[in-house]
Amino acid sequence: MLIVPKRISVVDELELNDADKMSLHSSVDSILHLVKCCRQFALEEKVGAFLGQDSLTNGDCYGSLSDDRVMCLQHEAGHFVVGYLLGILPKRYRVPSMEELEKDNLAGGKVEFLGFEFLHEVSNTTLPETYFTNRKHSSKEYDGIVSSKTLNRFLCVILGGLAAELLMFGYSELLHSDVDQLDRVMSRLGYSTDMANSQIKWAAINTLLILRRHHKATSRVAEAMALGRSIGFCIDAIETDFGTTNGGRHFGSQANTQAKSPFLTNIY
Repeated sequence: MLIVPKRISVVDELELNDADKMSLHSSVDSILHLVKCCRQFALEEKVGAFLGQDSLTNGDCYGSLSDDRVMCLQHEAGHFVVGYLLGILPKRYRVPSMEELEKDNLAGGKVEFLGFEFLHEVSNTTLPETYFTNRKHSSKEYDGIVSSKTLNRFLCVILGGLAAELLMFGYSELLHSDVDQLDRVMSRLGYSTDMANSQIKWAAINTLLILRRHHKATSRVAEAMALGRSIGFCIDAIETDFGTTNGGRHFGSQANTQAKSPFLTNIY
């Protein structure tokens, strides 16, 4: 399976049967709705903080702390699998323990990747109230911060968590840190709201296709993370699934992982 070319931005253009198109269309709409909800929650929190009120999002969970941890594991595994299959090497991860969740039921996890160092530069970007400027993409002012190739990969990876939750559970708990990070990057690069949403839709299609095809790998990585296994162990779980699904190994043992990824053919 190749990544969807940038010229394709709607599900109906893909070479899928009607049932698969309908299912993917529903999932893409759900991802876009989740992104919109996360933005709304973030805005409500900003308004609440300005008014000196408690967060307007009460942080209630859908289930037990055990359910929350399973959700978190699936979320981080989604990031990990999408990143690795796009040629981005994970360098470390963390997931909250049950003890941490007992103290803070919103305690989250994190996966860090090689090649995403630009995130440090944009982490302190102040988002405008509308999140994005109304101008078109500014290629002069923001040249050199991140290439289009890296941005495309980043968008897929950052949506990997939400997509994994949606595919496994049918909903997301709407912890909006990923969407906030996504918006900071797009705003820093000068994207208008419409341009950003178009990019996000394209990335959502790609991400969902990857995770639907490799759902077993995502589950295995989540299990490995729950046991605190090494990065190498998690990668082996993906490689095993990739070999079963595609009849061969992926690229984990190669020195240049980005050059070997079969998902990168049309991501530029």
